[in-house]
Amino acid sequence: MIPLFRLGGLTAALLLAGCQAVNTTSGGAVGVERKQYMFSMLSTQEVNQMYAQSYQQTLSEASSKGVLDKSSANAKRVDAIARRLIAQAPVFRPDAAQWDWQVNLIKSKDLNANCGPGGKIIVYSGLIEQLKLTDDELAAVMGHEIAHALREHGREAMSKAYGVQMANQVGAALGVGQGGLQMANMGVEYLMTLPNSRGNENEADLIGLELAARAGYNPNAAISLWEKMAQAGGGAPPEFLSTHPSSSTRMSNLQAAIPKVMPFYQQAGGR
Repeated sequence: MIPLFRLGGLTAALLLAGCQAVNTTSGGAVGVERKQYMFSMLSTQEVNQMYAQSYQQTLSEASSKGVLDKSSANAKRVDAIARRLIAQAPVFRPDAAQWDWQVNLIKSKDLNANCGPGGKIIVYSGLIEQLKLTDDELAAVMGHEIAHALREHGREAMSKAYGVQMANQVGAALGVGQGGLQMANMGVEYLMTLPNSRGNENEADLIGLELAARAGYNPNAAISLWEKMAQAGGGAPPEFLSTHPSSSTRMSNLQAAIPKVMPFYQQAGGR
C-alpha cells in the first residue's frame, strides 16, 4: 500500500501544477493579506457566469411563489444599504466597479443572506424581522457577504473541491485501498478545507467591517449583530469542527479591528 504521506505529497504536487497564487483584494486597513490558491482552469468569469444562472433561477422560483419582494420598506432598506456598500467595494477590488451587481429581498423565515460570485446579493426577510436589525446591523451582514464575493471564496472552495477529487483519482491510480482513501480525504478536508473556511469567515468579517465603516455605518453594530445571531442560534458546535468561528472568537476579532476602521466611519459623517 502507498503510504498516506506519499499520497499527500503527490496530490500536493499535482495541485500546485494546476493552481496559481492570487491576491483577489487589497488588504485594506484591516490587513487581509492571505494569498489564495485557485485552479487556473477555473476562471473568475466562469464562476461568475455559473452563479449568475443559479441566481436567476432562485429569483424566478421566488417570483413564481410570490415571495420576491421588490417594493416593501425592507426591500428599499436593503437596496439603499447595498448601494452604499457596493460604492466602497472598489477600495478592495477595483474591477468590482464593473460587476453586474444585483440586490434582492426574498420573503422567508430564514435567518440568512448571501452575496454570490460577481455581486449577486440575496437577503431573506426573516433575518431582518426576527432579529430586528438596525440599518447598521444590516450593513454589517451585507458587508460580510459582499466581502466573500470580493475575496472569491466561492471560487476558492471550488478549487479545493478539485483538490479532494484529485486526491481520490491519484489514490485510485496508485492502488490505495478504500480505507486509505477515506483517511486521505479526511486529511485533505481537515487540513485544507475546514481551517481555510474558518479563515474565510474571519476575512469576510474584517473586510465587511471596513466596507460598512467606509459606507458610513457604525462598525460597533457588528458586535450587536453577532450577539443577536448567537442568541438566535443557541448552542454552537466545537470551533475546531466548525467552518465558522465561535461567537466569542468572532466578536473578539471584530472588537480588535474596530479601532482600525472607526476613522473611516467618522470621515463618512458618523459619530
